[in-house]
Amino acid sequence: MLNIALMYGGYSGEREISIKSAEMVAKNIDNTKYEVYLIDVQRDKWICKNKNGKETEILLNDFSANYKNNKINFDLAFILIHGTPGENGLLESYLEMKQIPHTTCSAAVSMLTFNKYYCKTIVKDSGFVAIAPSVYFSHKIPIDEIKNKISQLNYPIFIKPVNSGSSVGLSKIYSEDELNDAVHLAWKYDNEILIEQGINGRELTCGVFNYKGNIISFPVTEIIPKNDFFDFEAKYNSGMSDEITPANISEDFSQNIRSISVNLYKYLSCFGVVRFDFIWNEEELFFLEVNTIPGMSEASIVPAQAKAANIPLIKLTDMMIENALTRFF
Repeated sequence: MLNIALMYGGYSGEREISIKSAEMVAKNIDNTKYEVYLIDVQRDKWICKNKNGKETEILLNDFSANYKNNKINFDLAFILIHGTPGENGLLESYLEMKQIPHTTCSAAVSMLTFNKYYCKTIVKDSGFVAIAPSVYFSHKIPIDEIKNKISQLNYPIFIKPVNSGSSVGLSKIYSEDELNDAVHLAWKYDNEILIEQGINGRELTCGVFNYKGNIISFPVTEIIPKNDFFDFEAKYNSGMSDEITPANISEDFSQNIRSISVNLYKYLSCFGVVRFDFIWNEEELFFLEVNTIPGMSEASIVPAQAKAANIPLIKLTDMMIENALTRFF
């Protein structure tokens, strides 16, 4: 049996979502093939829990666990940490240094895609999809200076922490009077912020997966939030949004989105299961973001997309593990 380190938690605003993803995945891993250890990644320690619920600290010098002198070495890390340190490349850097295969994008790709400004700059250069106009701020400056620099943007606008996921710290505002509070909210999560032109349209998302060299796109999902936009509450609270899979769009347009998603997956050198988010204003498709560690909870989109593609979650996790074991660092 292979020892699988199911890594979850982290120390960002997405910790609770990561816990829900881990609970779901733990129920959907083939326990006839894999011995699963739950590893809660905290800021000051990593706690390993075996199938009997017994806990011990991970030894970080060689990424192992010790149960009464029975040393456990891990064959693979299944990463389910949304946000820091899982989605931003820090955990991947550690695992790659220790030569431990993992299920997500490489450290370099994770760092790049987690930074909204860098990622959108590269996606814009690809020419595959449109990017909304935006202004990037690398550090804190007076609000009056921000007002001057964004004068070419039309309200509504979005204020986003550059290095944050799940819409944590994100605001949609309709007037300059709201700018100060929105900027300071974003600054609570990151010194870097991106202020972006709002696009009115339909939110569409597509999961992509590379299995044995074949890049597979999942059916497109349309997200219909009951709030003003697909914010943290709408993403993770039941009943706050409707996710329709497959989306109610033409087959040609669906295939176009899937093709764009596959091209972006290749262009960004992604690995594992990745989800691309877009907004369509009935004339043009705009790129929103890429999720390199998308949610895997009961309320998450990727499991629903996989199900629509006739891939049960237990099969998907098996494919992810099998695929990751082919990697070399």
